[in-house]
Amino acid sequence: MASLTELERLIQLLAKLPGLGPRSARRAALHLIDRREQLLRPLASALTEAAERVKACSACGNLDTRDPCGICADPERDGTAICVVEDVRDLWALERAGAFRGRYHVLGGTLSALDGRGPESLRIGELVERVRATGAAEVILAMNATVEGQTTAHYVAERLEPTGAKLTRLAQGVPLGGELDYLDDGTLKAALRARRPAG
Repeated sequence: MASLTELERLIQLLAKLPGLGPRSARRAALHLIDRREQLLRPLASALTEAAERVKACSACGNLDTRDPCGICADPERDGTAICVVEDVRDLWALERAGAFRGRYHVLGGTLSALDGRGPESLRIGELVERVRATGAAEVILAMNATVEGQTTAHYVAERLEPTGAKLTRLAQGVPLGGELDYLDDGTLKAALRARRPAG
């Protein structure tokens, strides 16, 4: 009977992961148990190691096993440009694209009155201090195109204005390969506002 309780606990914990409901969690738990040596034990070891070693970078907020993180410690990165993102997932997405070779700053979320997240809950003060201390020439506000993301970007821009850094935002609009008929109204409006010369 004890093993059933442990299995139920595993299922309950797996169900708390994003994208896994109770049914998917049961399937995942049974799959792990069936492949105990190939999956379950290595996963348990990796989880324990991650819990002990992974931490937030004191400079940018990225997750790594060292502090400062690999991006902040890389001398090849452009220290005059800082890209501000909502969370680590956004940082990783930009890194996958390989288009930005500067530094990052993870805010840790967005401003949200409904969720009780004000400016003091985010790493905005640290960003302002960092821009002043490093003399960053450009700060790219790479927030998501949501109401909360754009509200946060506006607030951050106001806080950074006295630093004298050039403030830019990611372009928004028609995605590569996108067909106008399938785009939502907000994306089309943003694309028209951000239009540029042809040719």
